[in-house]
Amino acid sequence: MKVVETEKLLRAQVKIWRSQGETLGFVPTMGALHQGHLRLVEAAQRLCDRVILSIYVNPTQFAPEEDYLRYPRPWVKDRALCQKNGVDLIYRPQNLYHPEGTTIVLEKELSQGRCGVTRPAHFQGVATVVTKLLNLVQPDRAFFGWKDAQQVEVIQRVVSDLNIPVKIEPVEIVRDRDGLAFSSRNVYLSAQERDRALAIPLLLQVAAGRRDRKKWLTQNLSKIKGIKLDYVEESQGRLCVAAWVGKTRLLDNWPISLK
Repeated sequence: MKVVETEKLLRAQVKIWRSQGETLGFVPTMGALHQGHLRLVEAAQRLCDRVILSIYVNPTQFAPEEDYLRYPRPWVKDRALCQKNGVDLIYRPQNLYHPEGTTIVLEKELSQGRCGVTRPAHFQGVATVVTKLLNLVQPDRAFFGWKDAQQVEVIQRVVSDLNIPVKIEPVEIVRDRDGLAFSSRNVYLSAQERDRALAIPLLLQVAAGRRDRKKWLTQNLSKIKGIKLDYVEESQGRLCVAAWVGKTRLLDNWPISLK
């Protein structure tokens, strides 16, 4: 497994693999890897010859009051997981933004609503950094988890609108044994908060099979002490929820099984 930190070294290795006729799968991450990320790696391995995984905590998708500085950065653990799970190359840039840079990528429809209400600059940061990474890596396929459903939708639109030659491959949510969707932010939860958070997937699964799913889920999650509901919405055949458990904001969604 190779680890590179510069654009020059990344492009050189990509050029070698391309010259050998190998296809490239790309898994962009902010590190703090978990089973959800590893499922993306597995999907990339099934469909591509080589797997590149990036680790970059992107500052432009965090608001000033959010957790950029304290976001987990367990590099040694992340590297070992990549090595163990067959990643071919880790791209670990120190900074992806030029000091004099003035260009952003702004998607103006799918980034509105849901997370875009409480995090208005978030998807601008996501769209910009993902576009930069796709231009750098130039993969055949890029893999994203459905847990961040709105992010998947925005990236699909950006790739389509900007004619970026890559196939976006969404991968289903991976859950821990207790049902909680894997997330790098789960480490923020205390044991008591995690117990409370388990109500989210439990109620979400039930709601996804009901005709009054949005109303039912909103009412029932709002009753649970220690959970502050942000939104319940439907999109692309999925019932989506965001909620605060203590100081941690969690996302989850479930495929709708009843129309």
